Amino acid sequence: MVMSVNTNVGAMVALQNLNATNAQLAITQNRINTGKSVANAKDNGAIWAIAQGQRAEIGALGAVKQSLDRGVAAVDVALAAGETVSDLLLQMKEKALAATDASLKTAARAALNEDFTALRDQIASVTANASFNGVNLLNTGATGFEALANADGSSTLTVGAEVLALGSTNVSITASQSITTLSAATAAMTDVTDSIAAVSGALARLGTKSKALSTHITFVGKLTDALESGVGNLVDADLAKESAKLQALQTKQQLGVQALSIANQTPQLIMSLFQG
Repeated sequence: MVMSVNTNVGAMVALQNLNATNAQLAITQNRINTGKSVANAKDNGAIWAIAQGQRAEIGALGAVKQSLDRGVAAVDVALAAGETVSDLLLQMKEKALAATDASLKTAARAALNEDFTALRDQIASVTANASFNGVNLLNTGATGFEALANADGSSTLTVGAEVLALGSTNVSITASQSITTLSAATAAMTDVTDSIAAVSGALARLGTKSKALSTHITFVGKLTDALESGVGNLVDADLAKESAKLQALQTKQQLGVQALSIANQTPQLIMSLFQG
């Protein structure tokens, strides 16, 4: 091997190897610090791009879940109010039936009518206030709503209105209906009976929609978990493996420093040739 004071090939080779070890060590330390084998596009552009796309999907599914949660809450409020309306109708039927007794005194009929109208007005109050986040499925003019069902917004779950206000399709009792006379009580009895059946059907439909929304929330949660797991598989570092690699590289780095030191001492050997 040619020995020269101008060019120290051994030192250059040792330095190249040490620089390569330092670069590998920096990568391993970064993976341990971040917990990711692909923390940015520079690490692996293709994998990073795929992971970013999945992260966008996960974020969109979060918005879907929020929409579904609001939908469930709106339907649950409607169900609670609807059950109250049904209970009020049952009480009204009792009053109307009692008022069909032809032997009732005027005072007794008036007392029954007072109870009947109070229950009637409670129905109006309940349906008017059965709203969540501005959505009321029971009041006059209700139109229902659509909840997001997928990440790109192309699919929705529709919940239709079930109007239970006085004088509606489901509640045929009017805002002025009374049982002050025998004929009025008989008519009210028919209306209340029809209303009870219609309200029960409306509540059954709302219950089905609530269950559908809840089921879809569960699905969205599972889908989100699967996507997050997939992203983790793509970008997360194996910390046990990286820890072992870190120790090996640190040892290699120390050896590289020693090799460079030895290589740098080689030119000094030339001085011994000139000593006589």
